[in-house]
Order: sequence, then structure tokens, then C-alpha cells
Amino acid sequence: MKAVMCKKYGGPEVTEIVEVEKPVCKNNDVLIKIKSFTVTLPDCAFRKGEPFIARFFSGLSKPKFIPGDILAGIIEEIGKNVTLFKKGDEVYGCTGTSFGAHAEYISLNENSVLVKKPDNLSFEEASGLCYEGLTGLPFLRDNAHIKQGDKILIIGASSSVGLSAVQLAKYYGAYVTGVSSAKNLNIVKSLGAQKVIDYTKEDYTKTDEEYDIVFDAVGKSSFNKCRNILKSDGKYLTTVPTFEIIIKMIFSSKSKGKKAIFAATGLRKDNDKKSDLNFLNNIYQDGKIKSIIDRIYKLEEISEAHKYVDTEHKTGNVVIKLN
Repeated sequence: MKAVMCKKYGGPEVTEIVEVEKPVCKNNDVLIKIKSFTVTLPDCAFRKGEPFIARFFSGLSKPKFIPGDILAGIIEEIGKNVTLFKKGDEVYGCTGTSFGAHAEYISLNENSVLVKKPDNLSFEEASGLCYEGLTGLPFLRDNAHIKQGDKILIIGASSSVGLSAVQLAKYYGAYVTGVSSAKNLNIVKSLGAQKVIDYTKEDYTKTDEEYDIVFDAVGKSSFNKCRNILKSDGKYLTTVPTFEIIIKMIFSSKSKGKKAIFAATGLRKDNDKKSDLNFLNNIYQDGKIKSIIDRIYKLEEISEAHKYVDTEHKTGNVVIKLN
């Protein structure tokens, strides 16, 4: 089968399409023919080996395995002990730190983070919903404890995680302000933001507004810069684990008042992730959330997809579609 590999750390050009053995479906496994997967900022970080902490998962000197943890596809074969799925089921989910999703096939234990895909959700939308939802939902619900009436500022609101956060914050009844470039203000507003800010024209940190939550979905700000726009018990959350945020998180956790928070949402328990996917399925079918696709590439265009994600100007998800 075809799979993506990176034989060294570097730019988009280090991604290659190689031939590897098709995985074997064991007794408790399902063999999935992958129809789509996402290319995300974390995927690019693992490709570059930056920040260095990424190498503790992918390999210190070079990447050691097929990358990617988000997928959607069709079950082609089931092991003799499998009871949760049947051949032909359309599914989506994530592999966690075992990776391997950037390929034509993958074999996963039936108890992995895998759920059946609703009929009205395309494979491309499903892979996007999986990535953005499994990041945005635990940040807002479990770490920010978002509630009705909260005022939230979402930085990078037009990113995949940002657009998900806008919709989820609206779902929980918050008053949402989204920060993005001018070309994306309309989509941010259409998905639930009551107010939008063009960061090229307005400094969102220099305002009289105060927020219960500031969520940086792209890691472009800092706790120090946003401290003055947080309420006295406000929370600053970021998806990027910089040295600064870890230190600020440690110190702010030991005192009352404003908090700095980073959460390794990808390392949560499989049961929690699966529960979240079922929740996302339900609110998707209720029309409360959408999965926004920016661009769709072919597998052979994987380097171009990485190059585009590296620009950090995508609106929603970048997806690879397989035959």
C-alpha cells in the first residue's frame, strides 16, 4: 500500500509517498480503507521536529513511522472477535500517539477512538470534525469550564480549531469575539461570533474589554500580552506548548486569579475521546456545528498540503482525499 513517510526532519519537501506492507487485521482489529485524513499544524510540527518536544513522540533524530492520527474510511475486514463494527461500516476517529493514519490502510483495535460516521457527514468533513472537535471541545469544556454568558475571545478564529471553538462556544451560550484577518471575518461571524476583530487593523490586547476566557487556537499570543484583557478570574488557553506557557501555567496554578492553561488534548484517554466524538456526532446532526474544509488534496500532493498548512493562513481544514 501507499503511505506517507519522512526520512528526516525538515520542510514540506521531506514528505514522500512510499510503498509499505498492508497491515494485518488481528482478531480484535478492524482493517480500514482510509478515504480521507487531515494535514494539521501538529502534523507539520512532527515533520519539522519543532518544537523539540515533538521528537519525544516521533523520534529524536528522525521520524520513525507513518505520520498522522486523524482518519475517516470504510471497514474492509474485521477480526473474528470483533463485535462493535461490521464490514462496510463507514467510520472516523484517531490513532493517538501510535500515528499511522497517513496511508491507504490502517488496522486498529475495535476499542480504539473510532465511531460510525453519520450518513450526512462526508469522509472529508468527518476527518476535519475529528481533529478540530477533539481539540476545541476539551479546551473549552474541561479546561475553561465555559458556561452560559461567558465572554470569550478566540484568537485564530478562522483556523480549523478556531472555527470549531467559535461554534462550540456559541453552543454553550457564550458571547464570542473572534480574531482573524479581514478575508475571514464573514465566515467567523456566520458560524456564531457576535463580534469580530481584524488583527491587521486592531490590537485586541489594547482594549477596555475584559474576557472570562481567551483561547489562542494558533499559538500567536501569550499570557503576558493577554493578561490585561482577562477578568480577575479569567483563563488564558493556548494550543501550543511553549516553555513560557508551561512556566506561567505552573506559577498561575498556585495562586488565585488569572490562569494560564495548556492542555495536551491528544493524550487524553481513548474512552474520553470516543465519548467526545459521539457528542460531536450528535450536535452535528442537530445542526449545531459544521466541519469547514479549506482545501482538498490528492495523496500525491501531500507536500503541497504541508506547504499550505505551513503558511498558517488556512481557513478550516486541509484534507487529503484518497480513492
